[in-house]
Amino acid sequence: MSPPAILVVAPMPAFPTSAGNRRRLLTTCLSLQRGGFAIDLATYAHEDQIYRRFGQHPPTDEAEAAGLFRHTFRIEPQGTIPLTTRARGFGIDDWCPDAVGAFVAWYGQAYPETHAILVNYVFLSRALEAAPPGMLKLIDTHDRFADRQRHYRPFRAEPNFFYTDRAGEAAGLARADIVLAIQSEEAAYFRTLTDRRVHLLPPRFLARRPFAAPTRLTRIGFLGHGNDPNLFSIRHFAAAWSADWVPGRPELVIAGEISNSLGPATSPGVIRAGYVPRLEDFYDDVDLVVAPILMGSGLKMKVAEALSFGKPVIGTALGFEGFDPVAPAHRLQTGQAVKDMVLALASDATGLAALTRACEALFAGYNKGAEQAETDLLAMLPAWDADTSGPDEPASSDPAQPATFVASSLVSMPLRHGRLACETSLRSDLRDHPDLGRLIATERAGPPGAAPYTPLRRRWFARAGAGSSGTDQGTSPETGQETSQGTCLAGLHLALSPEWVRERRLPPSLRAELAAELADVAADWDAEARLVGLTGEGALLALSLPRHLAFGTHPNAAFQIGASTREITLQRVTSLNTSLGLLYTTAREDLPGAPAALTFAGLEPVHAGPSKILFLHDDLIGRITILSEIASAEEPLP
Repeated sequence: MSPPAILVVAPMPAFPTSAGNRRRLLTTCLSLQRGGFAIDLATYAHEDQIYRRFGQHPPTDEAEAAGLFRHTFRIEPQGTIPLTTRARGFGIDDWCPDAVGAFVAWYGQAYPETHAILVNYVFLSRALEAAPPGMLKLIDTHDRFADRQRHYRPFRAEPNFFYTDRAGEAAGLARADIVLAIQSEEAAYFRTLTDRRVHLLPPRFLARRPFAAPTRLTRIGFLGHGNDPNLFSIRHFAAAWSADWVPGRPELVIAGEISNSLGPATSPGVIRAGYVPRLEDFYDDVDLVVAPILMGSGLKMKVAEALSFGKPVIGTALGFEGFDPVAPAHRLQTGQAVKDMVLALASDATGLAALTRACEALFAGYNKGAEQAETDLLAMLPAWDADTSGPDEPASSDPAQPATFVASSLVSMPLRHGRLACETSLRSDLRDHPDLGRLIATERAGPPGAAPYTPLRRRWFARAGAGSSGTDQGTSPETGQETSQGTCLAGLHLALSPEWVRERRLPPSLRAELAAELADVAADWDAEARLVGLTGEGALLALSLPRHLAFGTHPNAAFQIGASTREITLQRVTSLNTSLGLLYTTAREDLPGAPAALTFAGLEPVHAGPSKILFLHDDLIGRITILSEIASAEEPLP
């Protein structure tokens, strides 16, 4: 009989494990696997969308996830995830769209033998309502979110992550049978909100390196994700560290996504190492880790991770919340106090040895508690459902591909100025393919049930170089046969790569040729436009477009599609009071239209018939059809 299964739903991927919430997700899944459960991981692509909206390629490794879990699934957001609210807080379901519940309902039918469902974060608790009767329901809270915005007030900032009130958080927790808390302070808080079983489950961290005390400090380090608590904390600490730094003092190495979030400026005594593919390389290069955390909740995974690599850590009491610290170096109140402690120990071998022993004892005690908490959780899971009579295999409607299946096909097509290739695979981490060139687009996963589900997705790459015209056929390296299918993009729902709007590394001639290939993809919005004037450099169009694009400035790329496709430049957007009666269509409720006038440099009037503009933003594809008739003098702009 197959091992009992648990469905885990998360708004972030497990790999690469480059952030604390990903580390929490992974350690919880590993705990369940150690208990004999098979894990099916469904990633709601929340974080992916956020990265794309800010012009970045999402750090996601679907191949590594497929190698660890029984099945992997992807749930695409159907609308824009709101990062801010005008209300006192988000509603508990504001970040859980219908698509997540629809997936859970489908999964329950396809895998009726699944024992339990675990959702990460209380804001996805709505998905538990779609689980079939009898399935055990768990929430891994990660953090408390009631009144989270108050943490930002000392920094005169507004949160850009979820926050709600006590009533909302309580309503979300009430949907679970078991609520998992990451640290003891939050477990006690959740017990004041709900009568559900609250279980303290600190993440287990296996020892990666033995503890070894440095005799002096040459480099201290901070490794973290680019979230607000990290950003505010390390920005203050780095400024204080650099203010009076002189040669001979330890250098501060800031690594991970956080180093890019700090901006391009350099500071004396501070090294920005950027993203590090291997954690070992970072921890082997520093003598001590600092945790000068000034805000946030949950457990500071960076502290546990540093301890697992045998590194002594100095930090604030908030940074060590959940670890039950005893040593003064783990209960400091400010970033300045962390700095002072580091400098006091910089050349004190005896003091560093004592600190290292205290860290080793802290880590041993922490892990002992985490191991017992894992054992207790695993012991309670079977008691909720002793019926293991479900089928050994998923229902016949399940089409999930074997986890070891990484690539199924590769199709390429010559273009006039290069080559376009389509790879069907799990290799989501590729931005520059060693053979195929630059990533230009990724196929979005469709909703389950409409077709056999597969975690494999098509990705298109382009490479500049001598091409050949007059053919739309390619060659499959696996079969050696020509094919006219695979690179065709018409009608597909795509996520664009940063190449289009932010990076622009491909030659302009190839970008224009690729834009022509994208002209008939599924657009997020379509609009009719009327030519209302000519400028010295281009033309003025009147149309309706998504309301948020009619105000402010937004990074974009635009191409006039035609016999000679060219890239054009948006110079100005002017909002209008009334519409000219031109068609605007979208299937998305979050993209209401608004009338505007757009001035494009390089746009050439076409008098033989309608022409099109492909209008691209970081995570939106728009298509504008310019009507052949020109507005008359009797039709002035509103």
